[in-house]
Formats: sequence, C-alpha cells, structure tokens
Amino acid sequence: MMHKKYLRLAAVLVAAGSLALAGCSGSPEAEDDAAPAASGEVEEPAAEEPPAAEDTPAADDAAPSGAGAACSVAAGDLVAVSMPWVGTQNFAEAVAQFPAAIEAAGYTATVLAADNKATVQQQQIDTFVSQGAKVIIVGAVDGKQLGTVLEGAKAAGICVIGYDRLLEETDAVDGVVQYGSFETGILQADALLQGLEEKVGSGPHTIELFAGGPTDPNAKFFFDGAMSVLQPLIDDGTLVIGSGQVDFAEVATADWDNGKAQTRMDSLLAGFYGDGEGPVGVLAPNDGIARAIITASENAGVAIPIVDGLDAEDESVQWVREGKQYATVAKPTAPLIDEALRLVKAAETDGVLPAPTSTTENGMIDNVGLYELTPVIVTQSNVDEYFPEDAE
Repeated sequence: MMHKKYLRLAAVLVAAGSLALAGCSGSPEAEDDAAPAASGEVEEPAAEEPPAAEDTPAADDAAPSGAGAACSVAAGDLVAVSMPWVGTQNFAEAVAQFPAAIEAAGYTATVLAADNKATVQQQQIDTFVSQGAKVIIVGAVDGKQLGTVLEGAKAAGICVIGYDRLLEETDAVDGVVQYGSFETGILQADALLQGLEEKVGSGPHTIELFAGGPTDPNAKFFFDGAMSVLQPLIDDGTLVIGSGQVDFAEVATADWDNGKAQTRMDSLLAGFYGDGEGPVGVLAPNDGIARAIITASENAGVAIPIVDGLDAEDESVQWVREGKQYATVAKPTAPLIDEALRLVKAAETDGVLPAPTSTTENGMIDNVGLYELTPVIVTQSNVDEYFPEDAE
C-alpha cells in the first residue's frame, strides 16, 4: 500500500496543475539467470547499490513514435514489467505498486526486478515474449543493451513502453513515461542556488559537482539540465569548482553507488581543501548520493554543505525537515505508474497511444515520444505541505 504521504504529494501536485493524470484506476554486467515470475507475482532480488534516471529538450517536427503507434491490447491481457532493481526507493515502490495497479486496470500482471544486471533484464524480456505479453514496461538497467530483445518483442506485436529511463539505440519503443529529466536537473541546480543564497549569502561560492551512473541516460540529462543553470555562473566566477572537476565523466558515480560517492567526497576533501574546510555547496544527483556527501563531510569534521537531492526518499525527507539536507526533488511513483497505464488503456480503447508531451532522440530515431510529468523542489519551507509528518 502506498504511504499516505506519497498520496498527499500526488494530490498536491495534481491540485497545483503540475501533473496531468488520466486514465486507469549503473555499469551492469552479466550474471545469473532470472527465473520468471508467475502471473501477478513480484520478484524482488537483493539490491546491490544504486541508480536513479531520461530526456532532452524536444526534438524535431517528425511524428513521435507514440503518436499513432499501433498497440493492440485487450482486457485481461498480460502486462509485464521489468524494473532495473529494488535498490532505490523509487524502483522498490514501482515493483511493489505495479501488480495491483495493473490488475485494477483490468489486465494480468507480471512484475520483475533485474538486480541491476542488463543480462538478467534481457532474459526477463525474452520470457515476457514467450509468455504472450501484449505490453512490456521497462525501467532499463542500461538502455543501450536492450535493442535485440526489444526488437524481438516488437516483432511479436508487443507494445513497448519505457519507464523513467530512455530506451536507447533502438526503434523498438512506442513511448517513454518519465519525469522530465532535463527539467529535473534544472530544478536541482535551482535548489542548490536557492540554498546558497538563503544559507550562505553572496558569492563567490566554492562548490563540487556529482552526477549519477554513466550507463543511465537520465544521469547525463540531469547533469546537463543542472549545468545549463550553473555553467554561466561558473564562467563569471560566481561559482568556483574547488577540485576543478566539471566534466560529466569526471563527476559521474558508477552504478549510482552511494559508497563510491562517499569515497570520492572523502578524496575531494582530503585533496583540495585544508583542515576543517570544504565546499559550501554540492550538486547531488539523487538522495542517496546527497546523504553520502553529507556523511563524508561530517566524518571529516567540516560544515555540512548545501546539498540538493532527488526522489524524496524517506530518510532524505526527514533530513530536509531537520535542515540537514537542503532540498530534494520529488518524483512520486504512483502518478508515473498511472501514466504508464493510461497509455495501455488508450491502446486498448483506440489501438494507438495518445500524443506525447514531447519527443527526443535515442541514438537511432529522433522522435521517441515522451510522456512527461513535472517534479517539484521540496525544502524545509514546504516539506510539511508535501510530506505531512503525521502521515504513515
């Protein structure tokens, strides 16, 4: 069951007009085979460490893949879901919530998590095809490694919907549901600057940059969105990168691994700052990495920097409430599931997906349809509005 606080967040966003809800109701490697789940069963393999991911500004005038894409779905058909893992709260919630949501919409559900291994996810998708799925919803472990199996799914007449992350280098995708990734990065940068102005005052400000896992396309989109705001301030000297590390490849965190992020923060503090000194702000790509940055700062005996985050994980929401983490960007799970199933219901009703919010290129085609929801910055000033402390 979804926590009341997340229902409250979704309700507030809808009331504000931020979400248009309609319709129903890291470098991964090969390892062991994943056993298929029975219909309606949820498999939650042991998580390793991270992720978090998704788009760019809209592409050309070409018709998006989702507009008019033929998707044949009927009541009772199998809707199969493969999430990358359950190692972060957003995907753990998706694995937990998808089965009931699919069944409430009138379909049969199979939901699996891929233990953050691309080969496991490939096997899961192959299994879905052999089970006769009519829709496959994929939160990709690595969006560049699914082309062959997704093409097999499309050849079998299956509707393929990306969830939260772009499906790359394939034309076998009918649409992607997500919170706008470039926009999310902009909000993260805005939150960082807001915190610096509110808590530190006028610049120049010394900061550091962190990004997510390089195999997750969302990580680069988040970073690019943030840098569209921060780079002009770096150029004019308002912001100073203490380590000089500004390129995505330098600041990316393999596998979205919190431990690796903490180790890098330890190294930055030891290598570029004097005793008792540290950056006044840090761009963090998600809540887990934000907490790792804060923990490293505490362990080093330096002041906790202004840190943003992403995903409104329970622990970080509490840290935001306490003022320990300045901000998080909330992307509630239930509305994203609803949006995915809105597309499925449209396919059942009309035989095609509705027009997308925007389009993007994925390395093979330049008109992948994006169905985007809007995230929101949460700080100490509004945390109780979105996450009431008495909510269970």
